[in-house]
Amino acid sequence: MKQLLILSGKGGTGKTTLAGAFIQLSKAKAYADCDVDAPNLHLLLSRSYAPKRTDYYGLPKAEIDKDVCIQCDLCRQNCRFEAIHADPEYKVNHYLCEGCGVCEAVCPVQAVLLKPAVAGELMLYVNDSVFSTAQLKMGSGTSGKLVTEVKKEMKSAAKDVKLAIIDGSPGIGCPVIASLSGVDMVLLVAEPSLSGISDMERIIRTAERFHTKIAVCINKYDTNMENTERIESFCQKHKLPFAGRIPFDPDAVKAINNAQSIVDIDCAAGRAAGDVFEKTINILKN
Repeated sequence: MKQLLILSGKGGTGKTTLAGAFIQLSKAKAYADCDVDAPNLHLLLSRSYAPKRTDYYGLPKAEIDKDVCIQCDLCRQNCRFEAIHADPEYKVNHYLCEGCGVCEAVCPVQAVLLKPAVAGELMLYVNDSVFSTAQLKMGSGTSGKLVTEVKKEMKSAAKDVKLAIIDGSPGIGCPVIASLSGVDMVLLVAEPSLSGISDMERIIRTAERFHTKIAVCINKYDTNMENTERIESFCQKHKLPFAGRIPFDPDAVKAINNAQSIVDIDCAAGRAAGDVFEKTINILKN
């Protein structure tokens, strides 16, 4: 299975919009949304059937047995995350608890136990195609581990599929790093703004560490032609394949608001996305 990952150094560049277009254009039989903090690819790819839902367990959380607790206060004193409070019974704030186990270790009567805690939910849609996604619970950590599980579920359910499209997370954090692991190519969606250029350079440095193919395209290129030319010059200087430009298009906004992909309608952005798709697939194959 060839895996094409679509990333951006920042949010709002149109990464998910382009991922949805690529899925439609390739008639992909396997795809995933690895933006587990705020997944929204499903909004462009409505499904009439229910997914298989699986609880995801992240870090364990401490729990205090009030019937055993002698209120010695050692757990609260030794918790560096200030997750334990006495009001008047000793309780653990699961949003603050990091599951380090210090409270369990110092408790003289074994009133504190680390227990598995649900940190999110995996969702796998399987019909004529395979769509894997997940939602991390608010305040939960281990987003990178959840992304890894999303990819595992997709690959397990679509073993014979030749191409998978993966919508990654913005930024360069743990979910992006987990998304990058094992993919064959990364398409970076850049935005012609100062922050967009800076974040593009950061994500390129991150992706280069994985020794995978990298290509760049520019979305909303005509909002700042000077910065568009700067991005293209950067690609030429660093010998990065350039996959093309997509214009700002009010019709694309209307399509997205109607839960459609930009290639579901006839619009300038959709036609340009088609050109970017063809160039990207050629880079992936070569």
